[in-house]
Amino acid sequence: MVATPHPLSAGQRPQPSLPRPFTESRELGQIDPRTTQDETSITPTPASRRPWAHFVAGGLGGMTSATLTSPLDVLKTRLQSTFYQSQLAAARQAKGIPPPHQLPFLRASSLHIAETGQILAQIPKVEGWRALFKGLGPNLIGVVPARAINFWAYGNGKRVYSSFFFAGEENSTVHLLSAATAGIITGTATNPIWLVKTRLQLDKQSAGPGGQGRQYRNAWDCVRQTLRAEGVRGLYRGLSASYLGVSESTLQWVLYERAKRSLALRSAGLLASGRTPTTWDKTVEWTGKLTAAGGAKFVAALITYPHEVVRTRLRQAPVDALSGRVKYRGLWSCFVTVFREEGMGALYGGLVPHMLRVVPSAAVMFGVYEGVLRGLGESAAV
Repeated sequence: MVATPHPLSAGQRPQPSLPRPFTESRELGQIDPRTTQDETSITPTPASRRPWAHFVAGGLGGMTSATLTSPLDVLKTRLQSTFYQSQLAAARQAKGIPPPHQLPFLRASSLHIAETGQILAQIPKVEGWRALFKGLGPNLIGVVPARAINFWAYGNGKRVYSSFFFAGEENSTVHLLSAATAGIITGTATNPIWLVKTRLQLDKQSAGPGGQGRQYRNAWDCVRQTLRAEGVRGLYRGLSASYLGVSESTLQWVLYERAKRSLALRSAGLLASGRTPTTWDKTVEWTGKLTAAGGAKFVAALITYPHEVVRTRLRQAPVDALSGRVKYRGLWSCFVTVFREEGMGALYGGLVPHMLRVVPSAAVMFGVYEGVLRGLGESAAV
């Protein structure tokens, strides 16, 4: 016997099938179907997530960007240091040029750019092209774990904070808390590596044979001399400034996440409109995240840059070569001393090469990070 459907009673209309629900991504805001037509979930389950993927992707991104931008990192570090600031001040005095803080803004800016170019040109002439990559070894040794730890702590921190405090929803507060936690963990774990890198970059190499005039033979010799002269605490000089620098990484992450959400909403609106994408739409689709990463870093670095100078000053050899005394005794002491002796302009020493380095570096690093995550089948979402 074959079952037949019940006929509709008089006046009863067939119920239309309801459209499949669309949901909004918590991370990006794009509208995507959560299920396929056969009701098979396409959203990764918690058991399928790979927390280590953020570690691998962050390490590869940091290593790539650090290698490509190493010459500008060396230049920035030297412009931030006391030694090279003293040299530049002497050169200005010999030419009759007043200190930058006494000049109009535009002239001081052009002077800074000119001095930056002069030092960049002199490094390979006096010390050889290898000097442009001084400190790259410890830099890479530091960048890989630093970026790996940072991206791992941030990616998984988002999941923890959103799950425990925001019912699984992702918002700016989650981004802020995750970025601050990641910055503190990363700074504490890698400060000794950055201290060695900074001192190696500031260790001026003479043009004479045998590298006469150098204080450190290599990274390990720098560690030994630091421990012998300053103890274990010497390896953590500048840590307070690193904690202050958490504000930069936190602001960068929040701005980047907001920019990604705006890009996703734009793509969703374009898809919903049914309009054929223009050349500009395709350009935004391909370069949007790179621009978002570089722009977020530019704004964050510009606002918080003075802590970079203070951190470099605190990490350089603590005893002043002329007076033989400890010049900077702490974070606030360093801020006050630099401002009193050298003016506000010194707190922005090395800003030009810093910006030329960190903006493309951030774009490359975040681009590699997102690409590796996709390659591993992992999502940056909560």
